[in-house]
Order: sequence, then C-alpha cells, then structure tokens
Amino acid sequence: MSDRMPMTAEPVLEPPSTALAPAAAATGEAALAARVTRIVTLVAGMPALPADDGSRYSPRRLTVAWLLEAESPHTEKAHSRDLDVFLRWCDRERLDPLTARPTDLSQFRVWRESSAADGKPAAASTVARALASISSWYSHLVANTDGAVARNPAAAVKRPAVNRHTSTTAGLTLDEVDALLAAADAQVAARAAAANRTMTGRINHLAALRDRALLRLLADLGLRISEALDRDLADLSNNAGHRTLRYVGKGGVIRERPMPAHTLQALDEYLAARAVATGADRLTGPLFATSGAAGDGRLAEPNVFMTIRRLAGKAGIASANRLSPHSLRHAFATGAREAGVPLEDVQDAMGHADPRTTRRYDRDRHNLDRDPAFLLGSRRASRRT
Repeated sequence: MSDRMPMTAEPVLEPPSTALAPAAAATGEAALAARVTRIVTLVAGMPALPADDGSRYSPRRLTVAWLLEAESPHTEKAHSRDLDVFLRWCDRERLDPLTARPTDLSQFRVWRESSAADGKPAAASTVARALASISSWYSHLVANTDGAVARNPAAAVKRPAVNRHTSTTAGLTLDEVDALLAAADAQVAARAAAANRTMTGRINHLAALRDRALLRLLADLGLRISEALDRDLADLSNNAGHRTLRYVGKGGVIRERPMPAHTLQALDEYLAARAVATGADRLTGPLFATSGAAGDGRLAEPNVFMTIRRLAGKAGIASANRLSPHSLRHAFATGAREAGVPLEDVQDAMGHADPRTTRRYDRDRHNLDRDPAFLLGSRRASRRT
C-alpha cells in the first residue's frame, strides 16, 4: 500500500442554504437546521469523494442524508468518525471509494488493525464498528445512486471477532461508587462558602451542584452519558405518582424512567440554584447546562470524563485515571445483579435488546455455586428419597 501523503480535501459541497438546510428551516426547527449545517460542513471536509455536481443524489449529499438518519447522536458521531478515517485512507491510497472492491476493504481492515489513524493498533471492537459504519454508508449509496455505486464492498469483508460476553469498561465497586458520590458532595460543601461572595464563587458552586446531580443520575439510573446530556428540562415529567425522566434510548426508542429520591434531591437543588443564578422565572434549555455567565449551553461529554476522574482521584479510587461515565452504567448493572434484581429487569432498565449484553455486567455469573448442576443434583436426590 502507498505511503504517499493525502491530497488536500476541497470544500466542494455547496453551503447548506442551497443544499438541505432550506427543508429544515422551512419546518421552523432551528435545532435540526443547525445539525444539518454542522453535518454539511463535516462532509465538505471529507476527502476522496467527487465534487458535488448539484444533484440531489450526489455522493456528498447522500452522505449528509445518511448521517442525518443516524438513530442517535452517538451513532452519528461514530459513523462520521469511521467514514472520515476510511476516506482519508482512500485518499492516501489514491483509491476511488465509489469503485472500491472487497480486497480494498480487507486492506483497510489490516491497516486499522496494525496502525490505525492515531498510530496505535485499533481494538477488534473498533475495527468491527468501523467496518459496520462503512458498510452502512455503502448500502445507503447503493440504494440511492441508481447504479452509480453498484455494490457494497464492505459486505463481503470478514470482521474481527469481538468478545461480547465480557466488558472492557473500568468498573467500580459499590463502595467506590459511594466514595465517588461522597467526593461530589464534598465539592458542593467546599464551594458553598464562596457562593455568595463573588461571581466566580457562584459559578463554581453551581457547577458543583450540577456535577453532583449528573453523577447521581448516572449512578442511580445507569443511563448512557449521551442519554443524560441530550436531555432538556422539558424531558422532566410525572407519571403514576413518580417524577420521571423521558429520553431517547438506543435505537431511537423513547423511554421513561422514575427518579429515586437520592437523584431528585440533588437535581432539585441544582435547578433551584440555577434559576436564582439566571434570574429566570421558568428554566428552559438543557437539563445539564454549562456554568459560565450565560449558563445556557449544553454540557459536553469530555467535561464529564474529566470531572469523574478528578473526583475519583480525590476519593482515592485506584482506577481513577481509567474511569469514564460508562463506568457508572457498568456499576449500576453489576450492583443491580448483586442485589438480586432479575436479569430481565436490569435488561429493561438499561435498554438492552439482547440479554447477552446485560450478562456482560454480571461479574458473578461464573460463580461455581450458581451452576445448575447443584440445583438439579439436589432435586434428583430429593426424588430418590
């Protein structure tokens, strides 16, 4: 394979005002229009695709449409990242992705497994996900280009085996979760004294209240981080005597979960302080907002990573520098199973379509004392007597 430098990507896609944005703007949905603009700009920077010819079904415009159809923001992000890496590899190889063959995709897989985009070998799960993203993109082109792209070369490529029975997420014991949440409580208390003295003090205290509420939500409900950060205040509701949170789960499924008192206490304190800070009679916008002077931006995922690791370090958790928001989701599942919650109830709470996904979090499933042989043997002995 060639080691020539990539060609510079030419911004050939027309601005959204002449592409897909008018359809979004016509609906009055500003958020959708902003998303279209962002995706159009992203696709315009992708190399190796032909210049936009003004057709509704040009490869670049179809790529925008494909990303818009992603079932969740997480999927959209993964698709765009994987496709960008593939197209940059095609650019370096002087390969037209629209005429690529299965052997080309196999070579891409070898490259991803050996060097990857950041110079490190990619994990089997990363390579498998990349090939799945690329295959989805090709399928979209095949279905919409009226024969210009005649086949999906990624469909015939063998994907690396991924162990779906174990989780690689750095886990937390229940005691460690308690220690992490206690560190968040301590941060709130430490910043409370300065909250009434300076603007900086108020901002820092509000951020501490927000972080405590978010960590409790992740720990108590086991949400994916995207499910939590994508929520707006309008997603808070009441149902059957419970205060609930509505959210869009994996697969685009709208779900509703009750919030326990532990979560509600922290959330109410945060929202009350935020209302005072903003002077608003009625709060609107993101459920978890940035804490600057405006305080109306949406909290970003990297900030949550840093917060969890910083507080875990203060709590003395040994794995602090490996933790992620998913560690709290992992702890929710393992804690629920250890508490005796049936697998199907944990599966429903986490929104898993396949129970095998939930079983990855059951750390005690290989305990020999749970082997069915003991129960069957006991029953057999009782029948004989």
